[in-house]
Amino acid sequence: MKEILDAIQARTESSGGSAADRAAEFAALRIPESYRAVTVHKDETEMFAGLATRDKDPRASLHLDEVPVPELGPGEALVAVMASSVNYNSVWTSIFEPLPTFGFLERYGRLSELTRRHDLPYHIIGSDLAGVVLRTGPGVNVWQPGDEVVAHCLSVELESSDGHNDTMLDPEQRIWGFETNFGGLAEIALVKSNQLMPKPRHLSWEEAAAPGLVNSTAYRQLVSRNGAGMKQGDNVLIWGASGGLGSYATQFALAGGANPICVVSSEQKADICRRMGATAIIDRSAEGYRFWKDEHEQDPREWKRFGKRIRELTGGEDVDIVFEHPGRETFGASVYVTRKGGTIVTCASTSGYTHEYDNRYLWMSLKRIVGSHFANYREAWEANRLVAKGKIHPTLSKVYPLEQTGQAAYDVHRNLHQGKVGVLALAPAEGLGVSDHELREKHLDAINLFRDASAEPTDKHRRDASAERTARATQNA
Repeated sequence: MKEILDAIQARTESSGGSAADRAAEFAALRIPESYRAVTVHKDETEMFAGLATRDKDPRASLHLDEVPVPELGPGEALVAVMASSVNYNSVWTSIFEPLPTFGFLERYGRLSELTRRHDLPYHIIGSDLAGVVLRTGPGVNVWQPGDEVVAHCLSVELESSDGHNDTMLDPEQRIWGFETNFGGLAEIALVKSNQLMPKPRHLSWEEAAAPGLVNSTAYRQLVSRNGAGMKQGDNVLIWGASGGLGSYATQFALAGGANPICVVSSEQKADICRRMGATAIIDRSAEGYRFWKDEHEQDPREWKRFGKRIRELTGGEDVDIVFEHPGRETFGASVYVTRKGGTIVTCASTSGYTHEYDNRYLWMSLKRIVGSHFANYREAWEANRLVAKGKIHPTLSKVYPLEQTGQAAYDVHRNLHQGKVGVLALAPAEGLGVSDHELREKHLDAINLFRDASAEPTDKHRRDASAERTARATQNA
């Protein structure tokens, strides 16, 4: 792996040479027989039996193993992973909820001789990466060794007509690193070539790896015609607006001329939303909203109090769109507060999959509930393009080495984080991989916004930005 890392760092630091030279150089690199990867083990799926979800600890179930490099098939690529990040699906995998992911791997393994590679007694997890292409399989023409890339997590077979209008409808649609093996929390990853996208040149490896899954998910859910189809002037209620998913929804709303109403759970998170540019913010903890009387009964009076608060912030208007992802805890309130003819667009269910709402407020007010799951290749490409242009920014707050992925997943599981939590794979330190320093300088404040959110936000952010500017000036002197 040292030879690969040395080649990557040498190419990043040098602007010389052609694409053909770069491809030949990386194609000549020896691929090791094995690499380090974060895994869960099939024989440990019952290790948390009898424990409440909150008490299940990813630090106990996630392992850093040395694993064989998988065979490269047609339409695939091996990527040297410089950095990755933790998503909720990594947490779900680590605590074996709602069920162990090995069932996914077994079903995928029955599809073909090639997919049989994925059915193993260990699961290499992770649905984000930023890195460099090492090898491409037969039939790959657009990408070549040496290309700096990020990967989205949609894996499709596209042998059915169902997926050719929207690839998310392919019957064999899966999430890479969750429903397939050889994910991004590793030194090498196996992806389909149509998962690859250009790495934003103004971002470091860990920053470029952070947006992937959540940025694409938020784009489809909020912006795409397959989701809510947000337009200028829309009032958009965003749950968890400073979190991994909500922080991108907030940015899309602001960039698209909508009015985000940001729901957060602390003053610190409210401050992050203000610094993103939002002005309508509800601290649900400070204002004491309790949408459930007990485990079985919701409290419509709290829905009404919540709706009144929203109208105070919007000049008397109800919300056009609710960006839903908490699920059970908030869904009844979401349906209630949406305006007549409005849209509740939902993905995930981090507080529970069984949603309950009063259907009178849906049917009699002609509201719509739209299910949204990740994004197709075009949507992911558009979302990544906006990052590459500096229109949408990574929300990276903290970075761990690969050896501490269990702690990173624990932070996300216990909601101890802001934005996204990154993981360094092959990258030996943070801040590497930047090639467009001019664009970076222009957006440095936004890029650093979520960094070390546990410290005093404004002062720490300014110190980090100032330190980076000083470092760049010294390097260029």
